[in-house]
Amino acid sequence: MINFSPYNVNSLLCKKPEKDILKEQSFVEKAVDVGMFATVNSLGVYALSGFVVEVEADVSGGLPQFAIVGLPDSAVKESADRVRSALKNLAFTWPVSRITVNLAPADIKKSGAVYDLPVLLAILCASGQLEGLPKDAAFLGELSLDGQVRGVSGVLPMALAARQAGLSALFVPAENASEASASGMTVYPVRSALDVVRHLRGEQVIEPAKPVPFAAAMSTDVPDFSDVHGQPEARRAMEIAAAGGHNILLIGAPGTGKSMLAKRLPGILPPLTHSEAVDCTKIYSVAGLLEKGSALVTRRPFRAPHHSVSAAGLAGGGTIPRPGEVSLAHNGVLFLDELPEFRRDVLEILRQPMEDGQVTVSRVSGSATFPCQFMLVAAMNPCPCGYFGHPTRACTCSSGAINRYLQKISGPLLDRIDLHVEVAPVNYDELRKESGGECSADILKRVCAARSIQTERYKGTGISCNAQLPTSMLRDACPMTSEAESILEAAFRNLGLSARAYDRVLRVSRTIADLEASEKLESWHISEAVQYRNLDRKYWYSV
Repeated sequence: MINFSPYNVNSLLCKKPEKDILKEQSFVEKAVDVGMFATVNSLGVYALSGFVVEVEADVSGGLPQFAIVGLPDSAVKESADRVRSALKNLAFTWPVSRITVNLAPADIKKSGAVYDLPVLLAILCASGQLEGLPKDAAFLGELSLDGQVRGVSGVLPMALAARQAGLSALFVPAENASEASASGMTVYPVRSALDVVRHLRGEQVIEPAKPVPFAAAMSTDVPDFSDVHGQPEARRAMEIAAAGGHNILLIGAPGTGKSMLAKRLPGILPPLTHSEAVDCTKIYSVAGLLEKGSALVTRRPFRAPHHSVSAAGLAGGGTIPRPGEVSLAHNGVLFLDELPEFRRDVLEILRQPMEDGQVTVSRVSGSATFPCQFMLVAAMNPCPCGYFGHPTRACTCSSGAINRYLQKISGPLLDRIDLHVEVAPVNYDELRKESGGECSADILKRVCAARSIQTERYKGTGISCNAQLPTSMLRDACPMTSEAESILEAAFRNLGLSARAYDRVLRVSRTIADLEASEKLESWHISEAVQYRNLDRKYWYSV
């Protein structure tokens, strides 16, 4: 069989005698048969959604040139140099021809170095150096200059998209294999492009990665609640917040233990479910924050951004939308320490995510929606000096300064926080005790028992805790005694509660009742929930 190089084919096509037209067509057909065009399946990701990408390579006659089309970003365009060096260092031949690579569909932006490996394979196939690429397999990975395959981000969303598209095999960097195997696909861990070529030729078999069984891990590395001396009211409020997934605001003087309480909250949260772990892993994978070699996220996130965080850093953003802190805290905790120190426009961004459990980032390139079902834990001082209302230390702030400080927290934002808790100074006798209060393990047992009740109550609804309970289900989920209803009515009228605050009082009451395994809301459940709505009257409306 005669081999036709790109130059031979080109020279033949340049001759156009009418009598040789049929002969030229035959030559072209033979040239195509030896591999002038090839298609390799790959994957891409936009926001949290993966999609299949067809990497098409065409090797044709003409001056040597390499072009990548299909809406690539700068990282994708740089693939040419990485692929060329990898081919050379792996002892393959770089075609001295015009090479065109198309990434289809061409109307979606392609980003990252994920296409290095499929581009290399497509060029090898199109130039006749490789045959028999499987149609039901997808390839992804970044190449080093010596042909080694490096890890990439966003593998899990892409693997899930590949499975949905009907693909059966996925070749990924070895460090991403555990993550990809969580999709349920057959995953081949790749360390070098040469390994892939040998596998496809049948010279050396790559063994599929074994799926890593999911086992939710407890946050054992966080401090224990037994370290907290005193603060029985605040400890109780933290337990209620954990049991129902409620937002909580801690107000108190410096050194009263606000941050201490917040950092111990992960230790009393129930373990992640498998579906929650998948959602968290997708977010962390796209953000590039997933640990190398890890499979699914096994612990609830705890995010504590500095008060200098920007609006895009909190909500998400970028030319290609990326998740922000509210999404990174999905199914976990978002801790905002020194709440009034955050810019007001940044804090106001929290309104819609706290209400809807998702945030939509719109850019010129398109819009992306990220989940953000988080627990907000906020801590603040009552005034700039921190000692307004302190029992022993005098406040040095003027009433105007206190008012300006507190007004950084808007009423609508405050209304979306379920529990307002005052953290009082700890007395000397409490500090001198050898041990603090109850340990995290004991609190966790009660929290898990309450969450189990909620899981059973909301089975099949997509609701995991009381904080997510929609208004339409409140009446059915929160039956109450006549005495409890009377207390709620009096609180609504006397405290001037909004409709949103009314709903949130019911949700907190439902959680308090669940901690006692009570089907109906009793009067004391309502009373305790109402008391967590009083501090805004003390601080915001009394100055």
